[in-house]
Amino acid sequence: MADELSGKQVVVLAEDLYDELELWYPRIRMREAGAEVSVVGSGSADVYRSKHGMEVRPDTTAEKVNASQVDAVIIPGGFAPDRLRRYPSVLKLVREAFEQGKVVAAICHAGWVLSSAGIARGRKLTCVAAIKDDMVNAGAEYLDREVVRDGNLITSRSPNDLPAFCRTIIAALSEQKA
Repeated sequence: MADELSGKQVVVLAEDLYDELELWYPRIRMREAGAEVSVVGSGSADVYRSKHGMEVRPDTTAEKVNASQVDAVIIPGGFAPDRLRRYPSVLKLVREAFEQGKVVAAICHAGWVLSSAGIARGRKLTCVAAIKDDMVNAGAEYLDREVVRDGNLITSRSPNDLPAFCRTIIAALSEQKA
């Protein structure tokens, strides 16, 4: 349905070295489902380049976004999460969205942002195998599945998991009260 997420506000975080599929696929799927989608950067640049040079221009910066005004925060992987987690405004947005019960969705290396935001401890999640130890050391319970939903936290491992990742985000957003 093209309107199942009508009225929902979704942000997709961006920084240099993002994974193309993990940023663009959720952005397009959420828009296709009727959500308003904004690309939110760390504030370090006017344009961010993916691992292969594909550019994305952010609509705004994390510093200017209030978690109470969004319904979901999607964190793509690649190596962007290692940069994103260095910005207090990004961590604040992710942490506050999570604490307010908003959907927080992370794929691949994006678990690093969850860890740095202090929301991985005690949660069931998945991620790319390369950071499994980081997640376990952050206090998370790692599960090797295409998608893991633990309340309002949704995680996936890699681009191959994007269909399940996006379906789960859409289902979680559809459950939220208007």
